[in-house]
Amino acid sequence: MTTQTSNWGFGLKLAVGGLLLVVSMVVAVAVGAVSVPAGTVFGVVANKLVPGLVEADWSKGREAIVWNIRLPRTLLAGFVGAGLAIVGAALQSVTRNPLADPHLLGISSGGAAGAILALLHTGLFLGLLTVPLMAFAGALVATLVVLGVTHFASATSADRLVLAGVAVSFIIMSFANIMIFMGDPRATHTVVFWMLGGLGLAQWNHLLFPLGILLLTVPYLLAKAADLNAMTIGDETASTLGIPVGRFRLIIFVVGALITSVMVAFSGIIGFVGLMIPHIARFLVGGSYSRVLPASLLLGAIFLIWADILARTLMAPEDMPIGIVTGLIGGVFFIFLLRSRAQNR
Repeated sequence: MTTQTSNWGFGLKLAVGGLLLVVSMVVAVAVGAVSVPAGTVFGVVANKLVPGLVEADWSKGREAIVWNIRLPRTLLAGFVGAGLAIVGAALQSVTRNPLADPHLLGISSGGAAGAILALLHTGLFLGLLTVPLMAFAGALVATLVVLGVTHFASATSADRLVLAGVAVSFIIMSFANIMIFMGDPRATHTVVFWMLGGLGLAQWNHLLFPLGILLLTVPYLLAKAADLNAMTIGDETASTLGIPVGRFRLIIFVVGALITSVMVAFSGIIGFVGLMIPHIARFLVGGSYSRVLPASLLLGAIFLIWADILARTLMAPEDMPIGIVTGLIGGVFFIFLLRSRAQNR
């Protein structure tokens, strides 16, 4: 197969993925306790973007459901899924660990601790933005602690960075559990729901943060695709190619921490996305990171949108935490991944 043919095939796959993403978004906005026809979804969005473009033959109630509730939630699901997936792909390269996931850095634990502090102890002193901002602050603190531990222990190798993240995660979650134990028992349900992941609080003004961090970091990761390819082979090979292995690995960890902390701040803890999606991307487009990264972005967004659809419909009208859905799917995927790796040895 020639390079030109291969590139054409990859472009076709991306186009199909883009179309599937649009279809998924329309389904996500249309499906729910109140069903909304796809034509109404397109009409509402078109009229909001270009007032008067389409004759409004729908009620104000349905317009509010589409524009104020379901569309922001769907976009947030897409942003979070894309962010967690591309972080997982990058981490699996620099750690050379196919089971690597954004949450191994301890970032999610830090975000959870910040959210618990806001929900149970400080109160919503900044309004609805209090929980995401406190979660973001907690995630950044956790990242700094992990980097501090790695510097203190001179642990710049891949396996030791992972171990540092795991250790810090356990410590932070211990403090988080203490805060839950000392907090108001009546607020425990809210805390548990947030820790299990949820997109129900999505608002238009919240979307600027996950979108902004993706626009800032994704171009960097895409530009470093060749370096990520080299890192998958080994530190020695990467060094011979002129890559400062230790510094590059730390940079990827920091970039991954920034993305994950923002996503966790607005969605709670959603596991397994960063583990599963890069493997599916490699299966579909091959192992080159110039293809794995954009494919992971698309697949991550599609996956989490459909996971949210399931979370909203499986126990309707109750809103199931999305982390339960991703946990069930991810757990099964993890088992089959372990079996596949054992058979390939």
